[in-house]
Amino acid sequence: MLIIGIDYKIYGISQNPDTMDYIIVFNNLYEHNCKNCGEIYTDIDYEWCKSCQMDRFKDNFINWSSENEEIDNFIQERQLNINNFYDKIFEWIPYNQFNEIKEISKKGFNKIYSAMWEDGPLYYDDNNKEFMRNSNENVALKCLYNSQNKICEFLSEVKKYLSNNNDKDTLHIYGISQNPDTKDYIMVLQNGYCKQCGDPDMSNKQCKLCSLNYLKNNFTFTNWTSENKKIDKLIQEMQLKINHHDDIVVEWIPYEQFNDFKEMNKNNFATEYLAIWKDGPVYYDYNENKWMRKSDKRVALKCLHNSHNNTDEFFNEVKQYSFKYSSFESNNIIKIYGISQYPYTKDYIIVCQDNYCEKCGEKDINAVDRIQYQINVTHKWCRMCQLDYLKKNFINWTSENEKINNIIQEVQSVINCRDNIVFEWVPYNQFSDVKKIGQGGFSIIYSAIWKDGPLIYNKNCYVEERRYERIPNKKVALKCLFNSQNITLEFLNEIKAYSMNRYDNILSVYGISQNPDTKEYVMISEYAEGGNFSDWMRKNHEDFEWKNKIDTLSDIIDGLLVIHQIQMVHRDLHTGNILFMYDNNDESHGTNIFISDMGFSGRIDDKDKNNVYGVMPYVAPEVLSGKPYTQAADIYSFGMIMYFIMTGRQPFANHAHNEVLAFNIINGLRPEIHEFEEPKCYIDLMKKCWDSNPENRPNLTEIADLADSFEESFTASKKTCHYEYEKQFRIAEKRRLYLYYDKQHPQAIYTSRLLNPYTKDIQKYDNNLNEFSDDIAVETLLLQDVENPKYKSNEFSDSIAVEDFLLQHVTQL
Repeated sequence: MLIIGIDYKIYGISQNPDTMDYIIVFNNLYEHNCKNCGEIYTDIDYEWCKSCQMDRFKDNFINWSSENEEIDNFIQERQLNINNFYDKIFEWIPYNQFNEIKEISKKGFNKIYSAMWEDGPLYYDDNNKEFMRNSNENVALKCLYNSQNKICEFLSEVKKYLSNNNDKDTLHIYGISQNPDTKDYIMVLQNGYCKQCGDPDMSNKQCKLCSLNYLKNNFTFTNWTSENKKIDKLIQEMQLKINHHDDIVVEWIPYEQFNDFKEMNKNNFATEYLAIWKDGPVYYDYNENKWMRKSDKRVALKCLHNSHNNTDEFFNEVKQYSFKYSSFESNNIIKIYGISQYPYTKDYIIVCQDNYCEKCGEKDINAVDRIQYQINVTHKWCRMCQLDYLKKNFINWTSENEKINNIIQEVQSVINCRDNIVFEWVPYNQFSDVKKIGQGGFSIIYSAIWKDGPLIYNKNCYVEERRYERIPNKKVALKCLFNSQNITLEFLNEIKAYSMNRYDNILSVYGISQNPDTKEYVMISEYAEGGNFSDWMRKNHEDFEWKNKIDTLSDIIDGLLVIHQIQMVHRDLHTGNILFMYDNNDESHGTNIFISDMGFSGRIDDKDKNNVYGVMPYVAPEVLSGKPYTQAADIYSFGMIMYFIMTGRQPFANHAHNEVLAFNIINGLRPEIHEFEEPKCYIDLMKKCWDSNPENRPNLTEIADLADSFEESFTASKKTCHYEYEKQFRIAEKRRLYLYYDKQHPQAIYTSRLLNPYTKDIQKYDNNLNEFSDDIAVETLLLQDVENPKYKSNEFSDSIAVEDFLLQHVTQL
């Protein structure tokens, strides 16, 4: 029972025999009241009482003084304005509390010191439900010269820190102190200052600017020259543009640094070599927190003929290469390490990444080192060699169906990355230990052992041994497609889009086979040990805490985001197509979430594009009305998955999934929600996904941003804006187990099927719904009580009557 935002347990109702007044029997009406003052806690979950905290501050005012009334009033005002248990407590801190004081930097007359604060700052311990101190805290002391004579200026500086004091990305201020010798006031801050320049840097290490200055002073501008002013200027300009530790440091590289030359290509414009660079390129080692070199680095040398006489043309060629770090930059841009010069012809040389295949000697962007400077992690792969291997193998297999052969060959021929899936035709006799594990509306699912197993590129062995290898005796899932003997080209084109790339949170499809007895085709995919979401929920709902719910939601978002980014639509998103896979086949090692069945949303031999397939509660109202599937329709389905995650119940589990439900969904019916039971922030997002107008639904980028904030609220590094989310999820967690309900209407069906029998009349009367609604309204009224789980048994109806009474009369208390 919810009263003024507090969840009370109610044991029952009684009656005073003298007055005949009714009595509500609670478990403990006052357990959420402050034990000191008797008022309801300001924050019930953390048992924090603001009024008592203010009293403690006031009582403590006599125990400290800065001996400056303006400073005292400022600190007291800050303390009395605290509104939450997580607010930083701003204090007067006696100078004798600081030990190990060391100067960090000096700017003009102002100095910054590091120090150990003996008692340390106050923080609210949510286990002990009281403020405690974090002793021996390393802090920074920012001493402002002559600040005792410039109090207003000093306090203005303090206010700048206080305005962001709960932001994790800024330095926190703990309080004010005073140097007893100079009388200068001191701001006591979180120690996040660069030890070299004194500027704030939250890494507590050398700040980026100082680090880059060190690089320029020690690796770049000193002790070198190309003896050509234009070349020197070009290199220096690129060096001055370095603003990220992962940018490449372009250098002038003396020719004698290279050895072990191998000519790779020659034409009228240039000659290209491979060589070993003795010292190797400069890189930033994040573990050592300093710039270093990777020696004996294999690089490509491009020697441009007659370039010493045509520097402008050489400069234009240099500009085709990149040295800047970007997480979004195309892999098709080769990185440049520097410039050198052939001593005999004086031709200039571009020193760049090695992008030659070690097997065929041809250039391939995929042969580039993906991780630039780390040792033993080069994952070289040549597309041309791989395609040549696959094409030569075409004669060794056939499905005996020209359409399928062409699709498989087409998918294999467009492989452009070593991580792509090698989609194959797999003879059915490769499978053993075949066991039925599930059945949907259009297929039967089996588990099986694939004798040879899928082709996977082994990137962990030595360079000369890197190649595709099979994983023998691989456990896989076989999806036997009903009526697929007459498989359509449309279906094959649909699966082609998902059968090449390997995506996070998207189930990999390895290939296709055929049952020799039924002649039905079989899709081969990864095996998910945890089963689908519905099965997993039945087994794990008691342990499915809200943090795990949000993590699961985020994984589903990531998978669906991939589908939408490649301009596809899932069309059949529901809990049966969300699969759980365990790391190392062991749930205790971690769980991964995958979306499956892209493109398998209907009969394989169905060519009628007007047919609607799916699980009715998950199908968007506009699709039920006969409009095409869109990405917005996927968002609607995602909203229903949010409902399942939140409640553990399938949407419309208490309804028959027939034309009545279809009509009501189109006219705005959505699963019932008790607003006080769940996190408002979560429900608000879910309802937006349910909006009847597809244009009003959020896109996945917007959903992902909000889900990230939900996840952030569970972390120790959350920002102030996340505390309200945290509070809502904490309250929801306490009520979680009371909300699970797994009873289901006998005509509620959660496997995909053809829905046209239930939507054809709705589509027919779409422009004149009144003609259809009278019969539906009557049927809805007749079925309403029957389908409501509240009234399915006498055993439950008494408690519902009590609940109705309480909702009507008690919520006003």
